[in-house]
Amino acid sequence: MSQVDFVHVSTAGLESSPVAEALAGLRADEARYFHNKYSRAFTTVRADDALAALAWVEEILRSERRIEFAARPLEVAVSDVDGIHWVHVFYESGLVVNVLYTVAEGGKRAVGFKLSEGMEVPDELAAFKFARQKSKLAGTIRGSFFVIKGEHPWEDEADGQP
Repeated sequence: MSQVDFVHVSTAGLESSPVAEALAGLRADEARYFHNKYSRAFTTVRADDALAALAWVEEILRSERRIEFAARPLEVAVSDVDGIHWVHVFYESGLVVNVLYTVAEGGKRAVGFKLSEGMEVPDELAAFKFARQKSKLAGTIRGSFFVIKGEHPWEDEADGQP
């Protein structure tokens, strides 16, 4: 497990990505968000060490939108703050998928996609429209999302937890 530093951006754990620096900037951008919004450190683990969290995200993508990514997941971050279960998956292609799942019924539940600067839109997301935003850490981020309609309870609280 490693805490993501948003002041000194590192590509550690993401070196195999063709857009490693931009992906590291996206990861640092998420860390800064969690620090500023929740006063929490943002930590990641190797995807192989968070299989239950990764399977949960993949099940939501498959059941909600029939999406299965060809890209290899490199890292996963699991955070529980203010009654929200967050899982971020950082893919070798430069894609970041985050699931925001409010535990209480009726709360916000969505899947977000962020594309690192320099990567193409993956075929799996060709139907989505992407908005652009500038980030000092990540350059130009292209993002999109969809609202989760079904129930997807988190079952393995220990896996991937910081």
